[in-house]
Amino acid sequence: MAGQSDPSLSMFSAAEVEFLAEDEMVEIVPNLNMDTLNLICVNFIFFGYFLSLSQGDFGPFRPQMATSVPLWLAVALKKRGKCTIRCPQWMSVEKLTQVLEAERDSPAQFQPLPFHYVEISRLLFDNARDDIPDMYMARSLIEDIRDVRFHKFESGLEKISSSTHVVKLKNLSAMEVNIVRPFFVRALQAFAKHDSPQMIHHQQDAMSSRQAHPQDDGPRRDLRRR
Repeated sequence: MAGQSDPSLSMFSAAEVEFLAEDEMVEIVPNLNMDTLNLICVNFIFFGYFLSLSQGDFGPFRPQMATSVPLWLAVALKKRGKCTIRCPQWMSVEKLTQVLEAERDSPAQFQPLPFHYVEISRLLFDNARDDIPDMYMARSLIEDIRDVRFHKFESGLEKISSSTHVVKLKNLSAMEVNIVRPFFVRALQAFAKHDSPQMIHHQQDAMSSRQAHPQDDGPRRDLRRR
């Protein structure tokens, strides 16, 4: 799909969407002793959206005792060798295989997945591959799932017509919404503009003008006989 290779068509860049995904919670198993971390909430406006990043208390951290932390903190501890990250259940090969089969069997529906499944999986593949069972198979399955879902988007675009006023899609992820939204918005805007009363009136006036003023090629000259 064009939006996958053309970032200019999306509202946010891939890095910006990934930044938002880093606030998702994951489970880790630390190998250090550390007191509770008290994180202060950070609120800000991002391209007109009000966003709130990590807040609350995380920990205490004790060796071999699982706890939940934001993804960015899990990655930071993992890079320092201070924890292992538990692979989310939805990233198991068995679960991903079921999702892929369901996506293929339901051409008009999208299977429920975490809103940031693309970004979470990419961060874990890049930073915690040794914590993910059958990592290469899981990565391949997620790529296949993405391809099948984007094929559904392309098929849906072909069905948009001038009678389409609303497009309702369920279970889309953040990256998918970011890529697909500009295509649907532009298509609907083009149809709305084409079917507007002003455009129709302008086209009718143009046709009437052409019919009322037939083409005049000017006076014709008789051919001389040889």
